[in-house]
Amino acid sequence: MSQAEFELKGSLFTLSALQMTEYDLNKLSAWLNAKVEQAPGFFYRAPLIINIAALAESVIDFAAVKAVVERHDFIFVGISGGSKAQKEAAKEAGLAVVAHSQDKAGTVKPKVAAKPEKIVEKVVEKTVEKLIEKAVFQPAKVIEHTIRSGQQIYAKDTDLIIKGQVSAGAEVIADGNIHIYGTLRGRAIAGAKGDKTARIYCSNLQAELVSINGNYWLSDSLQEKVWAQAASVRLVDDQLTVEDLK
Repeated sequence: MSQAEFELKGSLFTLSALQMTEYDLNKLSAWLNAKVEQAPGFFYRAPLIINIAALAESVIDFAAVKAVVERHDFIFVGISGGSKAQKEAAKEAGLAVVAHSQDKAGTVKPKVAAKPEKIVEKVVEKTVEKLIEKAVFQPAKVIEHTIRSGQQIYAKDTDLIIKGQVSAGAEVIADGNIHIYGTLRGRAIAGAKGDKTARIYCSNLQAELVSINGNYWLSDSLQEKVWAQAASVRLVDDQLTVEDLK
């Protein structure tokens, strides 16, 4: 077998993490259904990790949980947190066990020398900076018309400017910023390649979903903050924040 046919590399992927604080499959099913209805298509076949740290004393039927999750078209990848017995049960059900920095049930790990950590951190930061730098200097992608339901627009390595509205059921994605000079009723995803400085601007915020660098809010969260107003969305300390532009 040729060495070039296969290559194993470390990679980072964005996964949704569900914090499960009660073992009730009916409630889980209802919650997943509500989320899917809020943003149809966004969660379709989305990989999901379930954190069960709060359920360390519970006996969990992971096959049943998997059936509920996949019934709503998510992909149940694995768990984080939980007891040793729960982790073994998850493995027997064919699930991954993902280590978490706040996993109190995990084993104590040996300390890692500070110097290698700093070297790795600097390399990662420089790599990310180079990727972002390349994206910044690309001309913006400009769309002159309304984005209709079912349409998807992607601005690769650049900003996206839309002069019309984004209809419900439509999706706009940019590796940089997104500017919408009409009403945003669909989904807007900025900083898709990891740019934490990306922002979303719109003249009228009524979105199904807004997301920056993998952090997202659905419409129910937005309605509690700024709704049907000119607004900007950005990350502050890795948390989404929305501000009116009046």
